[in-house]
Amino acid sequence: MVTASTVQLTVLRGRDDECAAIRRLLTDLPGGGGALLLQGEPGSGRTALVDYAHRHADGCAVLAGVGLAEEAALPYAGLQRLLEPVLDRVRTLPEQQRRVLRRALAGAGCPAHRRLALSMAVLGLLAAAARDRPVLCTMDDVDRGDQPTAEVLAFVARRLRHLRVAVLLTTATDASVGGVPGHRLRPLDDRASAALLADRLTGQPVAPPVAAALGAVAGGNPQALVDLAGVLTPGQCRGEEPAPAAPPTDGGLGRAYRSRLERLPAETRRVLLLAALDEEGEPGTLLRAARAAGTTVEALAPAELAGLLRVEPGRVTFPQPLARAMVRGAAPLAERRAAHLLLAGALDGPGQRLRRALHLAAAAEGHDPALATELEQAAADDGVGGDAASAALQRAAELTDDSARAAARLVAAAGYAWSAGRSHRARLLLGNLPAVAEPTVTGRAALLRGELDLRGGRARSALTALLAAADTLAGSDRALALGALVRAGEAVCFSGDQYRYAEVARRAEPLRRPDDPPATELLSAYVAGVAATLRGDHERAGPALRRAVVLGGHLAGSALTPAALTCAAAAGLLVAVDAAAHRLAERAVELAHHRGELSALPRALELRAAAEYWLGRHDAAAETSREGLRIARDTGQDNWAGVHLGMLAVLAAVRADRDTSLRRIREIGENPGGHSRPRAFAQWALAVLDLAAGRHAAAAARLTALARPGTGRGQVLVQVMATPYLVEAAAAGGDRAAAGAALAVFDRWASSTASPSRRALSARCHALLAPRGSAEAEREFRAALRLHPADAGAFERARTELLLGRELRRSRRPRDAREHLHDAREAFTLIGATTWAEQAAAELRAAGESVGAPDLSAARLLTGQQLRIAQLVAEGATNREIAARMFLSTRTVDHHLRNIFHRLGIRSRTELARALS
Repeated sequence: MVTASTVQLTVLRGRDDECAAIRRLLTDLPGGGGALLLQGEPGSGRTALVDYAHRHADGCAVLAGVGLAEEAALPYAGLQRLLEPVLDRVRTLPEQQRRVLRRALAGAGCPAHRRLALSMAVLGLLAAAARDRPVLCTMDDVDRGDQPTAEVLAFVARRLRHLRVAVLLTTATDASVGGVPGHRLRPLDDRASAALLADRLTGQPVAPPVAAALGAVAGGNPQALVDLAGVLTPGQCRGEEPAPAAPPTDGGLGRAYRSRLERLPAETRRVLLLAALDEEGEPGTLLRAARAAGTTVEALAPAELAGLLRVEPGRVTFPQPLARAMVRGAAPLAERRAAHLLLAGALDGPGQRLRRALHLAAAAEGHDPALATELEQAAADDGVGGDAASAALQRAAELTDDSARAAARLVAAAGYAWSAGRSHRARLLLGNLPAVAEPTVTGRAALLRGELDLRGGRARSALTALLAAADTLAGSDRALALGALVRAGEAVCFSGDQYRYAEVARRAEPLRRPDDPPATELLSAYVAGVAATLRGDHERAGPALRRAVVLGGHLAGSALTPAALTCAAAAGLLVAVDAAAHRLAERAVELAHHRGELSALPRALELRAAAEYWLGRHDAAAETSREGLRIARDTGQDNWAGVHLGMLAVLAAVRADRDTSLRRIREIGENPGGHSRPRAFAQWALAVLDLAAGRHAAAAARLTALARPGTGRGQVLVQVMATPYLVEAAAAGGDRAAAGAALAVFDRWASSTASPSRRALSARCHALLAPRGSAEAEREFRAALRLHPADAGAFERARTELLLGRELRRSRRPRDAREHLHDAREAFTLIGATTWAEQAAAELRAAGESVGAPDLSAARLLTGQQLRIAQLVAEGATNREIAARMFLSTRTVDHHLRNIFHRLGIRSRTELARALS
């Protein structure tokens, strides 16, 4: 194993749990000792944690040692160095123990039948030293030193309960010390990695995409992050230049690995380099390359024993992710080139064309047009995408001697990078484009820049770039030009400048052809349908959007893409065919996952969540939005992270979960503009919270301000979604004019659809605006109840029951009101909408009924998955055990358990077991 240089930090980022465990170990010393084993890869901060223990060992005598590979063959060498400060206490030991200890520490060894006596002697010596004050005994890298020392320390560590002695040991990840509780040091998460970089670069802030890229390169390794921070240029910090692809070989981590590699035989290093350069890790390839080098894979045995790699029947792997990069970096350039050529010669089978070309390219010098063409064709023929294709096209551009051709390849490389969710890399590649490029290449680059701006925080500037891209591409690639206009329309809608969609539609109209293929016709129909919807012309919008939905369902072959499916799904939502929209969005998500097109997922998941909202599947919508939020953040799509945060805020507000809703709104931050979709979702959520709290005027004001009908400014589509809440708030607050205006817009849309759920909401809104106690109000409420689908929308149906019950109660018909209020309360309770259930209960009490807790079994209150988790908890399983048995993450189990407690109104696992009994 390799020990990296100490990470000297006052604050150990991402190591709070380990620091707390060390403090507990030291705090408990006056009452009895204990032991702790820290396991981690090189550079993970083991030595830093040992130093942390030394700094916090106030009032303790500290005995510190380090395992040295140079002394691994000298029995008890480590023990001798560790105990040297207290050897004057040997005289307190029994004679037999004194002799065996002195003999061992003098280098004479210890016979097997005397090892117990030796171990007891060390234990007694530490106990004698602890009589004056507690003792902290640390041995860093205990696994690197001599094995007898490790065995004695393990013996001691198991017998400290009644002594004032603490033992802290560190080992590599795959090593253990028998009987000593181990704590594995995990990689730092993104937040801790960014904080560590900020600690190291106090005078030069690091751009968030750069911090994320460096965290990925370092793999969460603290020493690697420290080394990377030490070599960053100002341009790299700002994100204007590519970040380092690996930690520097002359850094602390690199020096430690180099030292370890130098101890290996030369033949082992040669084969190890071949293994490090072969990303696929196929034993057959390595076997052939090693044979061509005049050696065999058996030469890897010393490296395997050192823990640098594992040779398994089907794969050669590096257990420590950074070891591969360190092996590559430590080799001279000439050796790396020779190894690449050997690997290229070993790759001649089907499906290996791109790998062979990449190895040849890595060994090439200067321009090589033929090899550049081979790389480009191999990437296309092998059907790879994402990072692999991006790297191939970038290298092809470097080998190209024609600037126009190089530009085309760089744009293709940037496109693959963006598809894989590497937005920062895509921007850097576009920034390196040669000044001379063909119009088609220029248009493709502008399209890509526009989409990056649309998803990544600059939606208004994205519109300019996308319109320019459409103009440039119109003469050479109509499908791409229409795709640019679809994205331009998204930018318009995201920013709240819907009046500009007419311009998008005008540019799209000349690009339509009667004989367009389905994928191209879909884009044209979608743009025309959205434009008509935004100007209120639903007679024209409906047929165009329904055509887009039909076309989306029949896409096949190369036309079947996540982008096309998301267009069709969005069209489905606009004509309220929610089930079809959900199927299309779900297909887009599946396809994007299958193809590795991560950049397409946040938009597809947004549409799936919207469909689930309209279908009444609020839990599913929240789960979808959480997934979309995670991927949007991972791929640098700040705007769509805001969209998913906004949807989560609305979903929490609908359940009257004020704390969660406000937390999500705070996460949106101030970056999105005042009329952006995330801000509109935030205002909708706040309005629902106001409505639940009885602040009707405030709720109506928020929702009215979302858009200004007739001007095309603001979030018209979000306001239409929120209209049922706007009408309810405005009617309760006495502002019937605002409610009527909003309802007129909603009615024109709802009546153009065949959706019973939209018409049910329309009827409910009309009931709220009818005179109180009138036959018209009751007729509209009952029409809404008939229209609410029986198999979906339980929440909206329950809201209608509640509002009808309230209307009947206020009309002095309490007996008629109770039936609806009971149904509303039970439905709200079943779906976990506690606040609304309490409102229904309050109305029941006002109707003259004594209301207690709802008589519902736990099995009825929980979903199938929640019930299974609850049953396992009742059986005594831990969250980790439940996660393993149900193939879930522990975080998902934690989330479900919180919802279970909330739905059942309980606070402990004991109460849960009782509820299920």
